[in-house]
Amino acid sequence: MEEKMMETFMELMNWPAYAVATLIPMIIGFIWYNPKTPMGAIWMKETGMTDEKMKSSNMGLIFGLSILFSFLMNFFIISHEVIHQFGAFSLVNENPAEAIRLLTEYKDAYRTFPHGVLHGAFLGLFFVLPLFATNGMFERKSWKLIWINVAYWTVSIMIMGGILCAWQ
Repeated sequence: MEEKMMETFMELMNWPAYAVATLIPMIIGFIWYNPKTPMGAIWMKETGMTDEKMKSSNMGLIFGLSILFSFLMNFFIISHEVIHQFGAFSLVNENPAEAIRLLTEYKDAYRTFPHGVLHGAFLGLFFVLPLFATNGMFERKSWKLIWINVAYWTVSIMIMGGILCAWQ
């Protein structure tokens, strides 16, 4: 029974999908926050960011930690929100046979890109927005900046969710 559960769990873990989804915030951020785009110019103005400040930072550390944090979000949060089959593992201790039945019967149910995007939008609206808005208000940030950051993360999580959900 345990071997079947582990095999089923590993089938849900698609490492190439995690790798690609992990890079999505970097790719979108490169465009979103680029000073040559309207949003990037507004972001720089609202944060007080200058070219000098950008060049004086340790970009290797920033990019490395950003990739690590993106992977952690994908592995521990986003995949469990967009792939409903992970929920069956909550039955393992009390009814492992039922967990295996559910995982076998509904293996590919709701595993589409649009479904992952939908749940990514929910995460953006009901997790990212409250988090960024609360911090932004206490930090006295402008609503322009809050919306730029919320929209960036919502779009990123929607695409990450779509990839994780659909790529089996």
